[in-house]
Amino acid sequence: MKAMILAAGRGDRLRPLTDSIPKPLLQAGQYKLIEYHLYNLARAGFKDIVINVAWLGDKIINTLGDGSNYQLNIQYSDEGDLALETGGGIFNALPLLGDEPFLVINGDIWTDYPFQQLYGLTPQGLAHLVLVNNPEHNPDGDFYLEHNRLTESGNHKYTFSGIGVYKKDFFAGQTHNKFPLAPLIRQYLKDDKISAEYYNGEWDDIGTVSRLEARIKKQTR
Repeated sequence: MKAMILAAGRGDRLRPLTDSIPKPLLQAGQYKLIEYHLYNLARAGFKDIVINVAWLGDKIINTLGDGSNYQLNIQYSDEGDLALETGGGIFNALPLLGDEPFLVINGDIWTDYPFQQLYGLTPQGLAHLVLVNNPEHNPDGDFYLEHNRLTESGNHKYTFSGIGVYKKDFFAGQTHNKFPLAPLIRQYLKDDKISAEYYNGEWDDIGTVSRLEARIKKQTR
C-alpha cells in the first residue's frame, strides 16, 4: 500500500516562517513536521511514499531525498509554481499511486495516529476517513459520523483529521485542475460511499504560528 503526504501548500497563515521554509520542513520539536509522518509511516510498514510539492518544493526534495534515510522510497509529484489544492494534488499524483487503495495525510498536521491500522485497508465504498474531536478553530466540525459512516445528519459533528484512504475511483470523472477535496467527500457521502472512524488520540492542525509554538511546547515537556 502506498501513502501520499500533501505538502504543496503555501502556508500563508504561518508567514513569515514560510517565506523561506516550506511548511512541512518547519521544526516541530525534535523533528521537522513532515518527518514525524515519515518515521510513523515506516514503523507502520509503509515503504512507498508520494509527496506533492509546489511552494519551495526544491527544498523539500533536497532535504528528504529518495527517502532512504527514513527506510522509505519517496517519489515526488511536482505541481510547479501553482499548487493544485488537496483534490487536484491527489488527482495529479494518481499515476504514481497506482490502482490499489492508498493512504493520504495532510502534511500540516501532527498526530500519533497508528497508521498500521490503515495499512492494506480497502474502504467499504470509495474512501475511509479518520475523524477527530473538534479543535478550537473548528468548533462546529465537518462531518457527522453514524455507525462508522459519514452522514448528512446525526448526533455529533467531528473534524476531518486530514487522514484518509481512497480508492482510485474516488477521482473518476475529474480532470487535471485545481480543486479541493471536501466537495467530493460531501458529494459521495450522500450516496453512503464514505466510511469513517473516530480517533481520540493526539492530533494538531499546525496551521498558524501559535499552533506550531503550542505543538513545540508539548514536544519538549
